[in-house]
Amino acid sequence: VQLQASGGGLVQAGGSLRLSCTASGRTFTNNGMGWFRQAPGKEREFVAAISWNGGSTYYADSVKGRFTISRDNAKNTVSLQMNSLKPEDTAVYYCAANRFNSGSSRTSNYNYWGQGTLVTVSS
Repeated sequence: VQLQASGGGLVQAGGSLRLSCTASGRTFTNNGMGWFRQAPGKEREFVAAISWNGGSTYYADSVKGRFTISRDNAKNTVSLQMNSLKPEDTAVYYCAANRFNSGSSRTSNYNYWGQGTLVTVSS
């Protein structure tokens, strides 16, 4: 079972990036999914989450109104559209699958993690 995150890169402040997470080895259509990030020297933090059917979404206050999480169960993918990026958004971004069908900000609820993709926002 593997979660492959992609789409990271270098962008100027105010720019946009779209991250994607594709699952292989099994489907996660019945699982909530989430994005987390970890900046250098900091703990991993919650960014956004989505329920199994996309009916509910959750965001950290720091990204609310700028980031949008979505999923396509037919393609077994989850995406994170990031707009109005700020230098403080610089981090390695991880996608994860929740052991439950709901979205959650709790790291302990996630039992599958991708390898991460680096997002760097220059000022």
